[in-house]
Amino acid sequence: MSAKAPPLPLSWKMCGRTACTLAPDEVSRASSYRDRGGQCRRPTWRDGDADKYRPSYNKSPQSMSPVLLSQKHFDKNAPGDECVLAAMRWGLIPAWFREKDPSKMQYSTTNCRREGLLEKKSFKDPLIRGQRCVILADGFYEWRRQEKEKQPYFIYFPQSQGGHGEATAAPCTPQTQGGHGEATAAPCTPQSQGGHGEATAAPCIPEEDTPELKEEDKEEDEWNGWRLLTIAGLFDCWTPPDGGEALYTYSVITVEASPNLQGIHDRMPAILDGEEEVRSWLDFGEVKSLDALKLLHSKNILTYHPVSTFVNNSRNNSPECLQPVDLQKKKEPKPTASSKMMMSWLKSSAPSKRKDPETCDYKEEESKPKPETKPKPLEQWLQAKKPRNN
Repeated sequence: MSAKAPPLPLSWKMCGRTACTLAPDEVSRASSYRDRGGQCRRPTWRDGDADKYRPSYNKSPQSMSPVLLSQKHFDKNAPGDECVLAAMRWGLIPAWFREKDPSKMQYSTTNCRREGLLEKKSFKDPLIRGQRCVILADGFYEWRRQEKEKQPYFIYFPQSQGGHGEATAAPCTPQTQGGHGEATAAPCTPQSQGGHGEATAAPCIPEEDTPELKEEDKEEDEWNGWRLLTIAGLFDCWTPPDGGEALYTYSVITVEASPNLQGIHDRMPAILDGEEEVRSWLDFGEVKSLDALKLLHSKNILTYHPVSTFVNNSRNNSPECLQPVDLQKKKEPKPTASSKMMMSWLKSSAPSKRKDPETCDYKEEESKPKPETKPKPLEQWLQAKKPRNN
């Protein structure tokens, strides 16, 4: 009998890497939402959770990610549409798991297929209990097979002027060369501002803002930065059998890939597009599980660009992970409309205090002296520097 083939590295499994480079306060601002009454609210972090989350260009399973969920999971008297931010570990540990060490899980729960949610106990139980969540990320990485190698891509929402508003874009479809299905090197370009089909949204300023606030204060509260991906997930709460602190973990739900992503991978994360879908997914009291599942299907709404194989190593955590590369000319491609608008935002916004990116073992580094101002992560990405060649 032949030996069993070794499993693929985590970086090559469906949705095995993400990036979330915003600081905790920026995640909160970027997650502002309207409740059922139309009031705009900004979710707060659970006590202590803002310190557990660390921004990263290259998040792997077992790391802590920002997750949006209903406050009713922690306060039964809270309104059903009230949201809260929590830091959860990627890779669901079922509540019934009886080992003392969660790393002894015998199978991967990084992702869960939409088609099998009601078949596997690990996912069926949280789904029935309404433990639905939204994973927040700048975007995710996916690897496209090409002969003996794999080319990574960074996949994200098309960006518009005012990142919190919804944007639409012509679907980006991998073009082929010679009929072999290889995607061209040029990054997909979303529609620019002022183009046909651009969606606009009224600015969302949290409810606590009052008419007495100065205009510049209102502008500071309005989020005009990177529009975060909102990914559907399930979470569970595991407590060590001998007692101890509860551990919240999650799994990313996947669906069949949209037409424009099928040239990269046959699966994609289940994307929730817009506040209404996010609210329905999280409001487990009003929206029952079977109805919520109808929200999860392939959506042809994401854009992407190729990045360097530098991201293949999970220990690499720098702006180079996100830097677009030109697969044909091996040089930095021209800025896209999306990146131009992002640069405009970065130049007009004041630098914010950020934590150092998380390290490969997800432990906090010793404090080091920091400069007075630190460039935003996406500003570093968009700075004119030669990208790494593959």
